[in-house]
Amino acid sequence: MSESGITYLTDVVLITCVVMHGRGDDAVKVAREAGVAGAIVYNARGHGARERLGLLGVAVEAEKDVVSMVVATEQRDLVMHSLYTQLGLDRPGAGMVYAVPMDKMATYIPADVLQRLQPGVA
Repeated sequence: MSESGITYLTDVVLITCVVMHGRGDDAVKVAREAGVAGAIVYNARGHGARERLGLLGVAVEAEKDVVSMVVATEQRDLVMHSLYTQLGLDRPGAGMVYAVPMDKMATYIPADVLQRLQPGVA
């Protein structure tokens, strides 16, 4: 949908994958192999129940890589499955992946791509 020169995307989800520091690039590689056009990687700190077992029961902060990507709703399950299995997220402390539906998103899309996406245009 487009209004005032802004192209809005609907029917998209935000997938976020949280992994140990240094594994963000691995997550991007897996996502790209699953068809994701691009992703954002940023560093975060956090702690969970496992980190409380540190010295004297004091929480120890752990660095994480957070990888976020916007994908078409129809790609969601494939991308999440690829990230989960190929990054070994079935192991304790390896990370997590989740998806959040997006009501509307605005971004630049080249005119030739928009034209190809228009219904009835070959």
